[in-house]
Formats: sequence, structure tokens, C-alpha cells
Amino acid sequence: MKKAAALILVVVPVIVLLLFTAVNPPKIQAVPSYARQTGLPCSGCHYAPPELNPAGRRFKLLGYVDKADETKVIKSDGSKRNAALELLGSLPLSVMLDTSFTSTKSPIPNSQNGSVEFPQDISLFLSGAWTSHVGSFLQVTYDTQADHFSMDNTDIRYANSTKLGGKEFVWGLDLNNNPTVEDLWNSTPAWGYPWVASDFAPTPNASAIINGGLAQDVGGVGGYFMWNDHLYFDAALYRSDHVGSPQPNTGAGAGINIRGVAPYWRLAWQQLTAKTQYEIGTYGMHLRSTPNAITNPDGSSLPFQDSYTDWGVDTQIDQTLFRKDVLSFRATYIHENNDLLASVNAIPPLAAMGSHHLNTVLANAEYHFGNKYTGTIGWFNTTGTSDVVLFPPNVPVTGNFNGDPRGAGYIANFTYWPWQNLLLAAQYTAYTRFNGAQYNYDGSGRNASANNTVYLDAKIIF
Repeated sequence: MKKAAALILVVVPVIVLLLFTAVNPPKIQAVPSYARQTGLPCSGCHYAPPELNPAGRRFKLLGYVDKADETKVIKSDGSKRNAALELLGSLPLSVMLDTSFTSTKSPIPNSQNGSVEFPQDISLFLSGAWTSHVGSFLQVTYDTQADHFSMDNTDIRYANSTKLGGKEFVWGLDLNNNPTVEDLWNSTPAWGYPWVASDFAPTPNASAIINGGLAQDVGGVGGYFMWNDHLYFDAALYRSDHVGSPQPNTGAGAGINIRGVAPYWRLAWQQLTAKTQYEIGTYGMHLRSTPNAITNPDGSSLPFQDSYTDWGVDTQIDQTLFRKDVLSFRATYIHENNDLLASVNAIPPLAAMGSHHLNTVLANAEYHFGNKYTGTIGWFNTTGTSDVVLFPPNVPVTGNFNGDPRGAGYIANFTYWPWQNLLLAAQYTAYTRFNGAQYNYDGSGRNASANNTVYLDAKIIF
């Protein structure tokens, strides 16, 4: 009864707002800093944020620096503005407020179900051109549960262009804190589906390192190019950053401490026509790690290291249909091999076996009804090597049946943008397998379906 009452308290206001905006459609109001910079609405670069259309991918490729026509901007005496001082007409700042409701099919033991977070988080963005060739997407986010601000996804670029073989050759340098956040497509992990998510609903334990395992915990620098608007290549080197930890870095308490540098690569081919855009590519990275420490207490090198090699293939297809509706399909397959020699020899051991692998498939199809409505269905599946130490069983909610990492399910989402700076989303996540099993996966009687999650989200961005 209490769960139903909590659900009503959240759902009814959302429905009222949807009805109000449907019968009284407002004009587009204030939009984020990129829109103020370019003079374009959000739909100029997005099918629906964060999904980039071809114009949005090119805006990112060129370093976030494209501006509105500045030839019309003159001083009071009629002369043009001084080109030696590169300043935008407005500060490249934006703010996002995110509030949400989360309810799982069965409560997490000894906790409230049907929880409202107001806010779930607040983000500040420094997003736009710094100079004619340097721009950024820089995000700082307040986390309600941690009760502090911290770095979020960040991508700072220098970009330029020339000719190669008579064709356009765009090249650039990139500084970021999350492998794949620099990518142009929505088929790789950092900007992949789902676009919204609860920050506390249970999720499966097993995930490849490149699938968010290093997000905001590393610093990387790299270079990229796009030739003839078809061939794209990106390479970067990453080091552990551990934002929020004391410096110099000791690695204490960190599961991943990159030894040396971790190389990342990305290769893709895209084809653009008037109504169809498609991309096919590959990406991956390799790293060596010493969990929980950098050196021995005497400063000598640790005798054992873990190693991870991740590689993936991906594709994205966007097809414009009647009117201006767009049907999108995105998919990626990620394979991870690891050799956890350091984890096996740790005291106490962090893994029972040296060699493991994980296979992850993520796929989704989305229909964009113009720029206001989207409906998406996604499917995910993970399989891999069982390990009762790495994935311990008999732990309520988070345990893995016999150390099995398998997980599978689907995510259905409906999103409405009544204004281009207001998102209303309803999402349902269902698990057919969770941490290795469908029934009693944690050894405490919890089934996979108990973690099925209803999630309602509202974001305002200005």
C-alpha cells in the first residue's frame, strides 16, 4: 500500500505536466551553452540528447567551436569586433537539474522501496569554444548520495583541418577522463544506451573494463583524424587519476592502478546519404594493473600484475522516414580477456583463477517521433568465466550464483521533450538472468526479476 501511494505521488504530477504541455505547447525557451553559441536549437545537433545527428558529430569532431554568424556582430561605432580577442557573446556555461523516482519489483532488504531523489544530481557544464580551435565538454556533478561535487565526463579538444589526397582531412588532439567519451557515435559505452539510469537500483556485477570501469578515474591524451568524412581513427594513452584520493597516488583501495600507460584505439567508417547514415567500427584498450597498491612499502616494484585486453565491434544506422521521423539501430559486442595474476596472489586473494573472459552484447532500436518523442527498446547479455572469489556467492542482493557472471535482460524507455531543455522519461528494466541465475541468484532467495526496475526521470537543462 505504501509503495502504491509513493508511486502515485510521483506519477500523478508527471502525468499532469505531460497533459499540460500537450494541450498548451510552449515555445522553445533557454537552451544550453552550445545552442547559445551556435544560434541553433538542440535539434540542430541531436535527434534527441545525447544522441548526435551528423551535424552534431561534426560539431564535436571540429572541437565544439562552430559559432553563429559573427559578421553581424559590430561595435557601436560600426567597426567589427577585435578578432584578436576570442570571446563568446555569452559565457559557455550550462546547468542541469535531475530528479527521479526508482522502484524495484521487490524491495532491497531493510530499505525503502519507491524512492524519490530530489535532486538525483546537479551538473555544471563548461561547454563551448575557448578559442577558434579549442573547445570543451566539461562536466562537474553533485552526487546526492555522496553529498559532494566531483568531475564527471570531460572532453577537451583542439581541432583543425587541411587537405589530403584532395579530400578534407580533419585532425585534432583530445584530453578526456573516460575511454570512449571522445567517440562521435552512440554505439560505444560512454554515450551508449540507456540514456538515463537510477543511481542505486541493483545492476549485475560483471562488466568489461572499457564498459565504464575507468570512467572519471583516469586521465588520457590522444589524437584523432577524419578523412573525407568517412574514415575515422582515434588513439589515446591513459593513466590512473583517482579523483578525490590523496596525491601522490598510492593506489590504496583502488581496484585498478594502471601500470605505465593504457593504450586505447578506435577505427570507424561512416557513410552518409540524404536519408541514411551508417557507421561500422572497432575499438579497444589494453592495460596492466596492480590492485590496491602502486609499490611495496619499501618502494620496490610489486612482483605481480593483472592485465586486461578489451576489444569491441560496433555499428550505428540512422534512417530518416516519412515526415522527419528517424529510426535508429545501435549495437556493440565487447570481448575481454584478463590475466589476474596479482589478484590471485593478493592477501587475501581477490580472484581464484588467473585467466578469465567476458563477452557482452548491447543492442537497441529507437524510433524518434520528430524531436519531441522517442521510444527505445534495448537488449543486453553478458557471459564469461565463473570465479567464486571474484564474484562471490551467498551475499544478499549482490551475490553471484556459483560465482557466475552471466546477466541478461531488456530496457524499454519512452522520452518526451516538451521543451528542448526539459526531459521527461519513463524506463523499465527487466532481468531474465542476474549475477548468474534466474532464481535464487544470491543464495538468499532473491530472483533476477526482483531487481526489475521502474524509473521515472525529469531533467531541466539551461
